[in-house]
Amino acid sequence: MERISLDQSALKAVDEYCEYRRIVGDDDGGTLFTPQQYEEYKRTQVPRRMQTRLYVSFGVPGGLECKLIGPETSCFCTHRYKQHQTEYEDVPAERPLLLGCRVRGCRCSQYQYVPHMGSRPVRCRCKHLPQDHSEAGAHVCTKCSCPGFSSPFVCGCGQPSSAHQTLVETAVERQARGRPLGWDVPYAAMGGLTGFSSLMDGYLRLNSDAGQDSQEAQPTSS
Repeated sequence: MERISLDQSALKAVDEYCEYRRIVGDDDGGTLFTPQQYEEYKRTQVPRRMQTRLYVSFGVPGGLECKLIGPETSCFCTHRYKQHQTEYEDVPAERPLLLGCRVRGCRCSQYQYVPHMGSRPVRCRCKHLPQDHSEAGAHVCTKCSCPGFSSPFVCGCGQPSSAHQTLVETAVERQARGRPLGWDVPYAAMGGLTGFSSLMDGYLRLNSDAGQDSQEAQPTSS
């Protein structure tokens, strides 16, 4: 197998591109910003992003946060969190915050996490996968007479998936619940990621040496 070797300048370029992509996301429309446009984007967008960040989690209300949503986390509609409306210039007062999908042709109006078993999402009681159901409304099955997606899956927390909900909240709302905010970061679509253990399922975070995110990540000042 041929090995690829990069010198320091090439490695630096890769790191800079990864940093660019984490900050800009898809806001450049597929065409890289010029250095001047990139600096202007960071000057205008990053401070606002830090002030209006939305935190997204999946769990039982009043209980454990079983899944903290990150940029690559899939929605019921199969598109990733970062492909949804993850930012607002002014966060709406209405609740719940829905965060509709921005992918052309997708009818998903609300980001909604679906638990996974391994790499595949759980199935509905009708035996079909989420993608076999409509992404809009009650998620009616397109392959049978199932009136809406409902999974018999039981989470690692011991509660059925039907007892869980996807929660979208501001920093103020999250802090009021006593949940960690993490560090101020300039990256897009961070969702609920607040520390190194955030990618672990909730029940695993409780039992890990990493401890709670509140212990490993300092709260933001926003």
